[in-house]
Amino acid sequence: MSKEIKILVACGSGVATSTIAQQAVKEIAENAGIKVKIIKATIAEVPEKQKDVDLVLTTANYRNPLEKPYMSVFGLISGVNKAGAEKKLLELMKQIAEA
Repeated sequence: MSKEIKILVACGSGVATSTIAQQAVKEIAENAGIKVKIIKATIAEVPEKQKDVDLVLTTANYRNPLEKPYMSVFGLISGVNKAGAEKKLLELMKQIAEA
């Protein structure tokens, strides 16, 4: 898996929870040997910024249609089903890295 994955991490303000999620995503990727580049944004910026990434992650539910693979990573911040969120994210990143 040598392809670098570009990931958009978005939250309401583009600062608080996206920073926490960014660290969690970075750690999961590093432990799996997956190269990632993470871009942070606000939820409002997702429709435009998704064009520049391979994967969209948000800390809140996002209900609008997207062109890229999407996942809510609220569990990485809240701790609710954190292991399940980590597993799902890892599977998604592996699929994209191998594509």
